[in-house]
Amino acid sequence: MNVTKKILVLITTLLIVYISTSCNFNKTSDKKTNISLQDEDLLTLVQQQTFNYFWEGAEPNSGMSSERIHMDNIYPSNDKNIVTTGGTGFGLMAILVGIKRGFITREEAFNRFVKITNFLEKADRFHGAWPHWLNGETGKIKPFSKKDTGGDLVETAFLVQGLLTVAEYYKDGNKQEKELVTKIDKLWREVEWNWYTKNGENVLYWHWSPTDEWDMNFPVGGYNECLIMYILAAASPTYPITKDVYEKGWALNGKIVSNEKYYGEDLILNYFEHDNDKIGPLFWAHYSYLGLNPQGLSDQYADYWKLTQNQAKIHYKYAIDNPEKHHGYGENLWGLTSSYSMKGYAGHRPGKDLGVIAPTAALSSFPYTPEESMKMLKYLYQDADSLIGKYGPYDAFSIEHKWFLPRYLAIDQGPIPVMIENYRTGLIWNLFMQNTDVKIGLNKLGFSSTKYNLNSNE
Repeated sequence: MNVTKKILVLITTLLIVYISTSCNFNKTSDKKTNISLQDEDLLTLVQQQTFNYFWEGAEPNSGMSSERIHMDNIYPSNDKNIVTTGGTGFGLMAILVGIKRGFITREEAFNRFVKITNFLEKADRFHGAWPHWLNGETGKIKPFSKKDTGGDLVETAFLVQGLLTVAEYYKDGNKQEKELVTKIDKLWREVEWNWYTKNGENVLYWHWSPTDEWDMNFPVGGYNECLIMYILAAASPTYPITKDVYEKGWALNGKIVSNEKYYGEDLILNYFEHDNDKIGPLFWAHYSYLGLNPQGLSDQYADYWKLTQNQAKIHYKYAIDNPEKHHGYGENLWGLTSSYSMKGYAGHRPGKDLGVIAPTAALSSFPYTPEESMKMLKYLYQDADSLIGKYGPYDAFSIEHKWFLPRYLAIDQGPIPVMIENYRTGLIWNLFMQNTDVKIGLNKLGFSSTKYNLNSNE
């Protein structure tokens, strides 16, 4: 076969692969993809694909994580250049996974981290906190909603969680790497966490704006995805909160504790301050715990490993029970979380179940439910391969409604490679948990760990 024919054969093969992964997913049962990868290889594959969202798919000017990537190139809000601060925090950790797995080199990652931190230094900040969204080309705020026109302390916490993890990775490196660590330390020290107590109240507020001030009016209390915000706020060497802010604001003077069960599992904490639903979307077991290791972690309110593992188990048992009789739910198809839906973005969870599954829910739960998560992973890659694209599983789908879009969100792709790596090696957990300031914050709030010495001097 001459060179021209070989090229034609290769092009034809690639087209066949592309078409097979672009067809409607309900046709995949006609011809299953014969993936004979061993479990470890499959884990590496999904890690590489999701890592690439943050590597190849990054916004080019800033190096930051694109808020969304639509493979159909349809952006109804004309927001292709918008980057996400919290999603970038996830992406920073995903890039460290990329080094660990050999997808990129330490030096390549370092250069990207320098680009991102240089951008963050000049980007809009509000009392040290970054907004939820930034224009990746200018560094100016892109309002997330009408009055969300300033700092977002929760997204800032997710970003700082990633920055501190990067700093731990490079802290003993060469001169240039240590300069990066110094730059990250400066960014960390400039976040005015205690400003967001709204003139000294014993609670952290999610938002503040120079034009709309406290009008968003979102005090953060009761269990949700924001635990890491309180820990970092207590850990700050420059603008810390007091323990009272955690106990009275977050823990609601002890009312955060739950003695209820759901599907036979202890809930441990109340998932909603202003809602009677028993359980939250599964991203609550992921976002704060990308760096914060819940294994052996406890305080006066919770055993955090039991809390997070039970949440994943409850979601799995809910899918097996399938009380609303959604088509396809079961041991191979489970996990509800906030994601794209048939009409925009929706917060899916037991109690608010639209029949939409987001792969990140089960795949990011690998540390908690490895066998159940592996069943979901194998289903996606072996039986529903048209739900897989360049950057791994698409954001969400519904078998019942015969719906999916070839689209991705940073906050859903990011937890997948990170939590899988935590399951495999504990890499990100071990880096973040060794940070001296983090240990100070955990100690200050009364946390203890059976895995880590939280004495900041050791």
